[in-house]
Amino acid sequence: MQLDKKALGLAMGILWGLAVLVMTVWALVVGGGEHMILLGKFYLGYSVSPVGAVIGLIWGFIDGFVGGWILAWLYNKLAG
Repeated sequence: MQLDKKALGLAMGILWGLAVLVMTVWALVVGGGEHMILLGKFYLGYSVSPVGAVIGLIWGFIDGFVGGWILAWLYNKLAG
């Protein structure tokens, strides 16, 4: 069975992008979020702010998509 690289990439991109968005909004509403500042070291322009949440959503989607695509590609190569 072959995995669809684009489908897995989209699924993981959407999931990770939304996770970063929700975690950032949660940190804004509840407080804290000192650990979320570390994402700014990986995601250019990210901060714990409403604009940073959208930037995190975009970077999270890209990061998740690439990770999912590579995972599916690797699975297809090894299961081949």
